[in-house]
Amino acid sequence: MTRRELIALAPALLLPSCSSGPAPQAAAVKPAVPLTGLHALYQMYTSARAWAQDLQILRYASINIREVPHQDGKAAAWQVVFVSQALAKSRTYTLSIYEASATLHEGIFPEAPQNWAGDGKPFLLETAKVDTDKAWETALQHGGDYNTKNPKIPISWTLGMDKGADPVWRVIWGESAGESGFSVLVDASTGDFIRIVN
Repeated sequence: MTRRELIALAPALLLPSCSSGPAPQAAAVKPAVPLTGLHALYQMYTSARAWAQDLQILRYASINIREVPHQDGKAAAWQVVFVSQALAKSRTYTLSIYEASATLHEGIFPEAPQNWAGDGKPFLLETAKVDTDKAWETALQHGGDYNTKNPKIPISWTLGMDKGADPVWRVIWGESAGESGFSVLVDASTGDFIRIVN
C-alpha cells in the first residue's frame, strides 16, 4: 500500500475512536410480576391442549416463591393436574414467573403423563369464571380481621370441587390448607362467599 493510500484511509480509521457518545447500557431487568389464578390456568390449558383435547381440571394450587413480592389475589407460580378421560391419564403442569430452583423453572413445564383411574372430582375450565383477584376481595369481606391480625402469613390458593356443583376457590392464610388455621371458600363460578374454614 502506498503512502498516498494510507493518508487517504487515515480519517476513516480514526472515526470509531473519535466517538464520544455514552456506551449503551444493558436493559434494566423487569421485576417478576405474579399472576392471577385464571390467567395462569388459561396459559397452561392452552399448552396442554396439544396433549389432550378433552381436558378437565382435577387439582389446582398456587406456589409461593419467597423472592417474588406478594400481591393480593396473585401468586408467583401455579400448578395444575389435568385429566383426560379419553386417554385415562393425568398430567401435571407448572407455570412460574421466576427461576426458583432446579425443579421450579420459569415458564410452563409439563410432567410425564400418569395413569388415571377416574378418581377425584374433575371439572371443566369454563365453570371457573371468577378470578383470584375478585375472590380475594370476597375473602377479605369475611376474613379482613384475621388478615389484619396476621399480616405476615403468606396467602395460598386452591381450586377444586367442594360439596356443590361448581368449583371453589379456597383462600388460605398459610402455605397449605393442612397447616392453616383460617381459610375462606368462594364460589369460583359466581364469586359468592360460601363459608369460613378454621
